[in-house]
Amino acid sequence: MNTNTMTQIENLIDADKVMDVRPIPCSIKHGLILRTWQELPVGDHFILLNDHDPVPLYYQFAAQWPGQFTWEHLVKGPEEFRVKITRLKEAAGTATTTPSSCGGH
Repeated sequence: MNTNTMTQIENLIDADKVMDVRPIPCSIKHGLILRTWQELPVGDHFILLNDHDPVPLYYQFAAQWPGQFTWEHLVKGPEEFRVKITRLKEAAGTATTTPSSCGGH
């Protein structure tokens, strides 16, 4: 990951560990979220702030990293959705990150 990308990601997560992805285009949003999670230390978390329920992203996490994360809705709409995503352990194997769409959002 280059320095510019790291700076962009670091700027997306504020002091309260909130990653506001609402202004990010869907074409790159999932990739940024997945990379952010992969770079978290075990036991750490961030709070995903989105304008819709990130259900497709949850299924992507569940398929790629079963048992390696927790997914806790803190706010569930209608205007915003906040999900606390915690990394429970190191990812087994070399799962590749394949960004997907935002489910039509």
